[in-house]
Amino acid sequence: MNANPILLQMKYARVVSLFAEKEGLTLDKALDFFYYSQLYQLVSRGVSDMHCVSDLYLVEHLAEEYEKGD
Repeated sequence: MNANPILLQMKYARVVSLFAEKEGLTLDKALDFFYYSQLYQLVSRGVSDMHCVSDLYLVEHLAEEYEKGD
């Protein structure tokens, strides 16, 4: 399933903002990490409809990836 590109960009913005707040990062650093993350690859490709899950779930997934240093 393909998400509406505008809605997907809005979701990215919310997730990055919440992730930055959670990890104490600047928005620039959070955005940089997000765009090189495995999570971004999954969401942008529509794998398993990851774009349909909650923002908080994605933030937790991203935080786990950040803590692992992937």
